Amino acid sequence: MTVKIKKCTHADVQLLQDISIETFNDTFKDQNSLENMEAYLERAFNAKQLEKELSNTSSEFFFVYYDEELAGYLKVNVNDAQSEEIGVESLEVERIYIKYKFKGKGLGKYLLNKAVEIAIGQNKKMIWLGVWEKNENAISFYRKMGFVQTGAHSFFMGDEEQIDFIMTKSLI
Repeated sequence: MTVKIKKCTHADVQLLQDISIETFNDTFKDQNSLENMEAYLERAFNAKQLEKELSNTSSEFFFVYYDEELAGYLKVNVNDAQSEEIGVESLEVERIYIKYKFKGKGLGKYLLNKAVEIAIGQNKKMIWLGVWEKNENAISFYRKMGFVQTGAHSFFMGDEEQIDFIMTKSLI
């Protein structure tokens, strides 16, 4: 098994769009209406939106490859790119998604460790993320990785308001 991480560039926007739609759809389609899924996917993962996110110097995307095959990706934010005002001493893991066929191979841990490495390299004191309250597998994973729930915020899937738990991990 060979695992590699590669930073995404503007040249990767189509690949980023494809994996974003595939992994988000696989993760959430069974718990949400088709209309809300389509509305969210179009808003969040259209090429123009992804180009904008790739251009933000306070955000970074990384692909993870498993035996040379694209298996997932990570998006981290600092400063004003964070989706909540947690503070300049924090790094947000906004997205961490693994393709269905690669789940259970340790890639989520690999990406989360990459996020921690980035945060430490930038002298951040905390790493945080939002996770849907109904995504029990992810919540369990983050708890195993040392995260604790410290709050909650609203997340809109199409026209439906959902609750994300805010989970944090101290790095000091």
